[in-house]
Amino acid sequence: MDYVSALVPPVVMAAFFIGLVVTIVKSQGGPNKAKEDAAVDSAISRAEALQKTPRTDGV
Repeated sequence: MDYVSALVPPVVMAAFFIGLVVTIVKSQGGPNKAKEDAAVDSAISRAEALQKTPRTDGV
């Protein structure tokens, strides 16, 4: 029975990992893709704008 207790944790972790990958793949695209892309684009543009502004703290 030692081999069963040795195999259970990897099998359980593999099952959860497969479930995670399936969930990620299913959530890509779909009706919310444009909204998610717009949110990422706005975050990137805000970050770039902050990098381009000169520092005014005297350094």
